[in-house]
Amino acid sequence: MKWEGNRESDNVEDRRSDGGGGFGGGGGLFGGRSIGIGTIVIALLGGWIFGINPLTILGLLSGGGAPTAQVQQAPAHRPPADDKMARFVSTVLADTEDVWKGVFTQGGAQYREPRLVLFRGATPTACGSGQAAMGPFYCPADQKVYIDLGFYETLKNRLGAPGDFAQAYVIAHEVGHHVQNLLGISRKMDEMRGRVSQTDYNAMSVRLELQADCFAGVWAHHAQNARQILEQGDVEEAMNAAAKIGDDALQRGGGGAVVPESFTHGTSAQRQRWFASGLKTGSVKACDTFSSRNL
Repeated sequence: MKWEGNRESDNVEDRRSDGGGGFGGGGGLFGGRSIGIGTIVIALLGGWIFGINPLTILGLLSGGGAPTAQVQQAPAHRPPADDKMARFVSTVLADTEDVWKGVFTQGGAQYREPRLVLFRGATPTACGSGQAAMGPFYCPADQKVYIDLGFYETLKNRLGAPGDFAQAYVIAHEVGHHVQNLLGISRKMDEMRGRVSQTDYNAMSVRLELQADCFAGVWAHHAQNARQILEQGDVEEAMNAAAKIGDDALQRGGGGAVVPESFTHGTSAQRQRWFASGLKTGSVKACDTFSSRNL
């Protein structure tokens, strides 16, 4: 992936020297559940109000979203300039900012940039205590993406998904959850919390995650068109990563039975398909997993 020399985002907060631990407020707040790409379920957002297409509200973006959680924020520290991995993350985040600003502007709306927090072990968030074991995740209540960069070693060594574009896909997926939050999708799901069965709850979470995969593909499509970031093998890296973190692959890898009713992120094939759909079309409308009969 061609990234060095490109713009780095100012929205990166480095907490890796803070010691970790602590609890954030807002665990019971509306919209206060974290959404992640990790190998375990962090928290499910809830249900879906049937019959409402979330993509129709793009033009109404500025009218709603999750309330701001009342938590005390730690002072923001920029990553050191000589930290190559932090620079990579900052560059990918900047690229998602550029892409989504353009997409939202075309839809007559304004994109609000998320912050990305680097941490080690644990860190307070507006969704509760964030743990490295969760994998990277997004907290709607404070509109921040959280990542312990050690996850990339897990992705490479334990899950068999190496490569810088696989790492970029992870960030783009979490930013995809931020886009869902801005579009009001997270809020509408949260309103249905506890109103559906656990099986239906899981099925709706799958659609949420697959849409975030598709949004990651939308980012890659526009970034490639604008800046030619892709090198040979990059798309294969992302597709491999999507396959390795499919629910069926993770359940098999854990030595257990594959239980479709327990899926919360989608199968390997589904995750690959929806990322590829976003990559091919570059269209937000092509990512309407909630109206699709065939995932």
